[in-house]
Amino acid sequence: MYYTKELDALNKTNRLRKRDIFQDNIIDFASNDYLGLSSKKDIFYQAYQLVEKGVFFSPKSSILVNGYHPIHKQFEDELSSINNFEDGIVVGSGFLANISLIEALGRKKDIIFIDEDYHASGILASKLTDAKVIFFKHNDYNDLENKIKQNKANRIIIAIEGVYSMLGDISPKEFNSIALKYDAILLVDEAHSSGVIGENLLGWYDYWNINIEKNHIKMGTLGKAYGSYGAYILASKHIISYLTNRAKPIIYSTAPSLFDIALGLISFRYIINNKTNIKNQIIKQHTLVKDILNINTPSLILPIEINDNKKVIEIQKDLIKECFLIGAIRQPTVKKAILRIILKLDINIQTTTKMLKLLANVKW
Repeated sequence: MYYTKELDALNKTNRLRKRDIFQDNIIDFASNDYLGLSSKKDIFYQAYQLVEKGVFFSPKSSILVNGYHPIHKQFEDELSSINNFEDGIVVGSGFLANISLIEALGRKKDIIFIDEDYHASGILASKLTDAKVIFFKHNDYNDLENKIKQNKANRIIIAIEGVYSMLGDISPKEFNSIALKYDAILLVDEAHSSGVIGENLLGWYDYWNINIEKNHIKMGTLGKAYGSYGAYILASKHIISYLTNRAKPIIYSTAPSLFDIALGLISFRYIINNKTNIKNQIIKQHTLVKDILNINTPSLILPIEINDNKKVIEIQKDLIKECFLIGAIRQPTVKKAILRIILKLDINIQTTTKMLKLLANVKW
C-alpha cells in the first residue's frame, strides 16, 4: 500500500491518530466546548428560528457573489460593536481565517513575526505569504523586540494567541506595547480566549483592558466557547476592506453556514447576558484545580506534561474506564506529550472533583 511505512512509523511511536465515537455516558473533559453551550437546546432553537425567518437557508455562494446574508451582517455588526472594533467579517473556520490573514497581510518587504507556538494554520499560512517570516520564542516579548530591531521591514505584523490551545497560558500585555512602539499590526488569535477571559469575557484585548487601535486585529472562532462552527475577523474598516479584496479563503470559499453563524450569534448574546455567572463558575474551576492538584491555570485549559506518548494514552484509557474523557496530546501538536483537560462549565463541581482526584493519584 502507498503509505504503509509512514503509518507503521506513527504506530510504533504511539502517534497514530484515529477517529472515535464515544458512548453517550462518557463525560467530556476533552473538547473545546468550554461553556457547555453545544448542549443548550434553547440556544439551538433560537438559532433555528432566526434562520427560518429567511427566504433561503444556505449561503449558496461566496460572500462576494450572493452568499452574504443578513445573518452574517448582523453577527459582524454586533460582534465588532461590543468588541469596539470598526468592522468585521465572517470566515468559514479558524483555520481559514489564519490562512486569510497571514497569507494576505504579508507582502514583499514585509516581515511577519510569529510566536513559535502559534496554531498550525498560522504556521501553514507562513509558508504561503510573500513576506519574510521570523519566529520568536514562545510568549517572549523581549526576544520579539530584539528580532524587530535586527530586521528592517516595510510593514511589521506580529501574530500571537490570546490563550494558547495546548498550554492554556495567556500572552503578556507587553506585546501590545511593542506593536504600538514599532507601528506594527498586532494579530491576536482569540480562538481559545473569547468567551473565557476578560472582564466582559471578550478575550485577550478585554483581559488586558487594551483600547482598540487601528493596528489591532482580532480573529476568533465559533467552535470553542461559542458552541458552533465558523470564525470571524475584527479590525479597522481599512483592513477588513483589504482582506475582502485579497484574502483567498474569503474570496473563493462558499460563505459560512447560516445556521452556524446564527448559533454563534445567539451564543454570543448568551455569554454577554450571563457573564457574571459564567465568570463565577470559571473562578470555582480555578480554585478546584489549585486545591486538588496545586496548579494555577489562567484559562479553562489544564495541561499536564507527561512526556511519554505511551503513558498519556494509557492514562487516557484508564480514565475512559471511569467514564471520563481527557485529551492525550502528542507530537507534532506539542513538543512533549501532555494530558489536556478542559474544565467545562456544564459539568458539575462534584464530577469535576472526582476526575481531578483520579488524576491526582496518577503517577506522572
